Amino acid sequence: MKKTLFILSTLVLLSACDKEAPDTKVANKAPPASVQATLVPETLPTDKWVGKWVGVEGLNLAITKDDSIGRGHYVLTMQYGLDADASGTFKGEAADDGITFTRPDGPQILRAGDGAATGMKWLADKKDCLVVNTGEGYCRQ
Repeated sequence: MKKTLFILSTLVLLSACDKEAPDTKVANKAPPASVQATLVPETLPTDKWVGKWVGVEGLNLAITKDDSIGRGHYVLTMQYGLDADASGTFKGEAADDGITFTRPDGPQILRAGDGAATGMKWLADKKDCLVVNTGEGYCRQ
């Protein structure tokens, strides 16, 4: 009887050693390629902003992709003030909340908004706009 009990307990122990815990099998598996592809979007939300935008009193903004640098990089050509020297071309980069760029008046971020967010009554009824600061915004026509 002792011999049989010893053999059975040995078999139970050996069979338990042969199996992995269910959690480790799941944790070690990588998601299928089709799922991995959907984790990183093909286009950034800021890629939809490429094109021409119009402000008030001659202010305007043109956004193009800067593919020479890579994904998420843009060239912003803008007239951002009424004076002739308040214009230029600036390199921008996608960020969590918009496109960051630096111009002579300091670091800026271009964010999505509506006409009310621009703070300008002439754009108040617009729905698709980009805002730098209150009083500086550009909308699609």
